[in-house]
Amino acid sequence: MPGVTQEQISAAKRIRAIDFLLQYRPDDIVPSQCRGEFQLQSHDSFKISGETSLWHWKSRDIGGKSALDYLIHVEGMRFTEAVLLLLEQIPTEVRSAPAPRQMPKPKVFALPEAAADNRRVFAYLLHRGIDRKVISDCIRDGILYESARFHNAVFVGRDESGMPKYAFLRGTLTNTAESFRAEVAGSDKRYSFCLQPEGESRRVAVYEAAIEVLAHLSLEQTRDKYRLSLAGIYAPKEGVKTDTAREKSVALTAFLERHPNVCEIEICTNNDHAGRWAAEHIRKEYEGKYRIIMNLPDREGADYGDLAQEKSKERAVRQRAALSR
Repeated sequence: MPGVTQEQISAAKRIRAIDFLLQYRPDDIVPSQCRGEFQLQSHDSFKISGETSLWHWKSRDIGGKSALDYLIHVEGMRFTEAVLLLLEQIPTEVRSAPAPRQMPKPKVFALPEAAADNRRVFAYLLHRGIDRKVISDCIRDGILYESARFHNAVFVGRDESGMPKYAFLRGTLTNTAESFRAEVAGSDKRYSFCLQPEGESRRVAVYEAAIEVLAHLSLEQTRDKYRLSLAGIYAPKEGVKTDTAREKSVALTAFLERHPNVCEIEICTNNDHAGRWAAEHIRKEYEGKYRIIMNLPDREGADYGDLAQEKSKERAVRQRAALSR
């Protein structure tokens, strides 16, 4: 990831969080009960002033004013990536927030232009331990491709009629500590990335991110259930008490409403503090209404992406050893 200049940083810092949210997260920001204040549907303890842009995320006791602060502290983006994203998506006009109870105009969702081929996506996902057939099947089904401009992997979510409604971008540079991640503006989390089963299924497995969906399928090698990305999870820092158990997964709630035949939820979040916190709250929310299967990775701190990558490396070592005999 290239560096950024002080001039670029200054430009990014001038973008207010309220302007960014109204233009690029219109489906998530709604008026709160307090006059002149807004909140996020994904985090009901996040409040932001429509006039000053000052925001406070009560459950994590952090706050700020700029869009740069928001992207780093709320969406978890790295500093350089956040600056570059803001420079690309500077709101077309900096304006005052609309009057309370007036809903902002939604931004039109549009998929990024596709590249001529998917070579970078193949190389990146193979490097991450994803099975070649899994990648090919997703590309064939139109739910994965490579973007033309930045060569990101684009994970597509579709509605019941097959229309794209959601897209998540993942950088394909393998020499960076943390690849670029962002949702396409106007994405509807209700239609997050989801792999369909082969035939009928009454089970949905849920993961924190799209790449973990592909990783677990690569390990299990069977499409016997729905596999749904939650499009991120939101958990307090370890040791912080919070009432955010009310913050439900928009993706899972909407999926279950659309699939009344599903009666089992397999929880496959990461085996770290945030993943275990989310798993426990999903269990509490749906226990009694659904059969709950806890299936977190069996190693502390791991996710299914880690396990798939390790298995791929072990297989490569065995193949090299066999060839050298």
